[in-house]
Amino acid sequence: MPEGKIVKALSGFYYVICDGKIIQCRSRGVFRKNKITPLVGDDVVFQAENDLEGYVLQVKERKNSLVRPPIANVDQAILVFSATEPEFSTALLDRFLVLIEYNSIQPIICVTKVDLINDIQKQQIETIALDYKKAGYTVLLTSSETEEGIEKLVPYLNGAISVFAGQSGVGKSSLLNALRPDLDLKTNDISNHLGRGKHTTRHVELIQIGEGLVADTPGFSSLEFTELEAEDLNECFPEFQKLSEDCKFRGCLHISEPKCAVKKGLENGDIPSYRYEHYKDFLEEIKSRKPRY
Repeated sequence: MPEGKIVKALSGFYYVICDGKIIQCRSRGVFRKNKITPLVGDDVVFQAENDLEGYVLQVKERKNSLVRPPIANVDQAILVFSATEPEFSTALLDRFLVLIEYNSIQPIICVTKVDLINDIQKQQIETIALDYKKAGYTVLLTSSETEEGIEKLVPYLNGAISVFAGQSGVGKSSLLNALRPDLDLKTNDISNHLGRGKHTTRHVELIQIGEGLVADTPGFSSLEFTELEAEDLNECFPEFQKLSEDCKFRGCLHISEPKCAVKKGLENGDIPSYRYEHYKDFLEEIKSRKPRY
């Protein structure tokens, strides 16, 4: 039986790419019975008489799946943040990073509009970028000219399934349009009153860009830690995870425990104080979450 990848799901049809060809498929009733919904990004086994009459027979095991956008097997998230308009926020960036790490997705941080800030602000952004690079993240600093962002981004997209996410109003759709001008995605100006972008969503589709596939819908519209437990949080901060191997207590939460290697790292300057403050805030948020039954 042939195998392929779902690149679009629309009105009960699944569009499966196999050997460069797209086959329109329906899913078998057995999926509904077993409460399995095939997702864009799923690797599937299918059968087809022709390009318009195929059936998805089996969904192969997923390495991850997102709710918004509904997509599976994401390799990386391109986190688009702006140096200005809207203002750069390490708290929001860390929130995204935690959710992405928890979903076993590789993040790439892309800071745009660096040419629109003054020298002092630029120095601050470069210092922050260095902090994240030390923690093991890829950070790209780009100007407001979309072409420069594209030139830096395209090599990272090859051979992967990527989803764009990040601050509202930073031009995620503009970047996607520049990568594939034929998309003509709706872009909305920043609402000056709110300082936030107005939300635009469509059905999700994987589109070919370079030698990779990119979700045409920005991801992570919900930024709440609904699934995360307190003991998971440490693993979503790579530099904490590394240091915590030397903590005296297993399962150390790095708050009031003695001989904590993470707090020692904070004192030594190996962990930026803002990252530790965000960790504490997130931990508090998770602990005070109402239990679900």
